[in-house]
Amino acid sequence: MPLQQTPGQQRSLDALNFFLADVRDGLGPYLAIYLLSVQHWNEASIGLVMTVAAMAGIAAQTPAGALIDRSTAKRGLLIAAAIAVTLASVTLPLLQSFEAVAATQALAGAAGAIFAPAVAAVTLGIVGPRAFARRTGRNEAFNHAGNAVAATLAGVSAYFFGPVVVFWLMSAMAVASIFATLSIPAKAIDDQVARGLASIGGLDAGPPVPDQRHDQPSGFKVLITCRPLLIFAAATVLFHFANAAMLPLVGQKLTLVNREIGTTLMSVCIVAAQIVMVPVAMLVGHKADVWGRKPIFAVALGVLALRGALYPLSDNPFWLVGVQMLDGVGAGIFGALFPLVVADLTRGTGHFNISQGAIATATGIGGALSTGVAGLIVVTAGYSAAFLTLAAIAALGLVLFVVLMPETRQTGLPAIGLAPGMPAE
Repeated sequence: MPLQQTPGQQRSLDALNFFLADVRDGLGPYLAIYLLSVQHWNEASIGLVMTVAAMAGIAAQTPAGALIDRSTAKRGLLIAAAIAVTLASVTLPLLQSFEAVAATQALAGAAGAIFAPAVAAVTLGIVGPRAFARRTGRNEAFNHAGNAVAATLAGVSAYFFGPVVVFWLMSAMAVASIFATLSIPAKAIDDQVARGLASIGGLDAGPPVPDQRHDQPSGFKVLITCRPLLIFAAATVLFHFANAAMLPLVGQKLTLVNREIGTTLMSVCIVAAQIVMVPVAMLVGHKADVWGRKPIFAVALGVLALRGALYPLSDNPFWLVGVQMLDGVGAGIFGALFPLVVADLTRGTGHFNISQGAIATATGIGGALSTGVAGLIVVTAGYSAAFLTLAAIAALGLVLFVVLMPETRQTGLPAIGLAPGMPAE
């Protein structure tokens, strides 16, 4: 029968995405600020430790997706990951050596691999495929709103108490996210729907269509032979390669201008972008089924290339913050579209979450290479060269995506390039 989302479940999903916002990415760009301003590390060492953390996340992405596909305790996985990320982060002020910092951040990166596919799975398991686009846009809007609020609190608090305050703020948000997770009834999540084995349901769904539900997952072969899925994975790799290092580099530039308020200026950058992301994510959620996925994602890549080209034009903090607002367009689109495209391409296979994990592994490679390579470019050629290199990579991704990627929006059941109902392998 069609899935239904109650107002209480909707509020719980809103709260989960809001409070999890400050937890799911760990310290993120604040790690670079802390290591530069407090530990006095150089840019190359900072880039390397961030690469180590990202590589741990990469290694965990696909196993995390497989675990979520099989698990009937998705709420428990979210809670365990939130605790692990928080513990790994709050111990950082007690550590001095590169090895110890890298180890804790690797743990945070691995645990963080749970969040995105688990939230997408819980959402799909509650609302069903037909309502998934709009609900995903709302998820991302609340996630960005949570990031904006957390960054504002971090910026104001850090001005008075120093960069260490971000650790305690993360702890508070983690506790709130745990309560939000527990407020979602376990029985509200259809675990078959959550892995992509379901009829098209949701808030606006009609009666179930015969033969739309598949009880067994298809073989993994349908995933690795799906050309659109591979093209999308390549596009996301290039997107993250171009995007991941930009905000940390901006934070480092702002810190070099004024070390005392580097964390506060970073918070301003984050808040500015997150404020833009909220309406962008909502717009994507409302229009992805109308305009299609491809033109919207192409805009994200184009804006990313433009952003990288604009940063070198000035070191003025107001200019850097203004350009950073463009991140709200690119990242807002990507966050809302990523699970939709994966759901389009894996519908009926039963491998929605492991596919998210596999593509996230590819994107993680792009992100890990981004911070490491950008750090080396900064040391050898300067910040402008690093930004322009990242812009060129985004432009390459845009061209390849526009030329090769088909539209994935679907009005019927079969997923593009896949064969639902194939025997499990």
